[in-house]
Amino acid sequence: MIIIASTRPGRGGWPVAQWFIRRASEHGAFDINVVDLIELKLPLLDEPNHPRLRQYTQPHTHEWSEQVDAADAFVFVTPEYNHGYPASLKNAIDFLHHEWRHKPVGFVSYGGVAAGTRSVEQLQQVVTAVRLTPVIEQVNIPFYQQFVAEDGVVQANEVMEQAADTMLESLLRWEAALRPLRQGVAQAG
Repeated sequence: MIIIASTRPGRGGWPVAQWFIRRASEHGAFDINVVDLIELKLPLLDEPNHPRLRQYTQPHTHEWSEQVDAADAFVFVTPEYNHGYPASLKNAIDFLHHEWRHKPVGFVSYGGVAAGTRSVEQLQQVVTAVRLTPVIEQVNIPFYQQFVAEDGVVQANEVMEQAADTMLESLLRWEAALRPLRQGVAQAG
């Protein structure tokens, strides 16, 4: 599952995500599901019970739970806002708990000089709390606007292409390694 984190009008995440979706599709080893948080429209966490209980009361939470539960790996396409990640992504993560467990997550970050890396550093702490396994390999795009052509299409350089391929390969390895843990949880629960 590729999750487009930014919901800001005029966001850079759209062209960056479209590039990465194409790259992941060309890789050929993934059945890709894309979730754009602007379309998902999750309200600010509105469940009365802790997500660990899985006692969801809202239809949007049940739908989000099913989507995340069905995914075996994730890539978060995220900007860096004021040295951090967008609230929309934190909210989407916080809605659930068990559905994230024992699955790898990669990051495609973009921004200015820091290329979104400060956002990813903070996200790594958050995702491990729900037992996602962040892969070391990342795609970090500094001054991302330089890669967006007039038609809105990202013209990636060789470094970006290689980083994407390396991260995708790492996601495959980690997904296979974590699969027995997911199956053990499913059988026990």
